[in-house]
Amino acid sequence: MSNCCTPDGSCQTDGAQSTTTAVADSRTTVYAIAGMTCGHCKATLTKAIGEVDGVLSVEVDVEAGTASVVSAAELDDAKIAEVVDEAGYELTGRAA
Repeated sequence: MSNCCTPDGSCQTDGAQSTTTAVADSRTTVYAIAGMTCGHCKATLTKAIGEVDGVLSVEVDVEAGTASVVSAAELDDAKIAEVVDEAGYELTGRAA
C-alpha cells in the first residue's frame, strides 16, 4: 500500500503540478439561484453542485442569490440547473 508521507513525517507532493495546472486552467461561472434563505440552503447547494463532474469548488452567497462555480472546463448549464432543481431551488440563469 502506498503512503504519501515519508518516514520523517514530511509529505511527498507527487502530482502537485497537475493540480496546479488544473487550477490555473479553471474558469468561474456565476449562477443566479432563487429560493435560498439560510445556511442550510447554502450547504445543500454547495454539496449538490460540488458533486457535478468537473466542478472544482463552489461558493454560495445566499444574500446575493448566487453560486460561483469553479470548474476545470466549461459547465453544462442544463446539468447545473438539473442539480439545483433536484435540491429544491431554481437556477434562473447566469449572473452578470
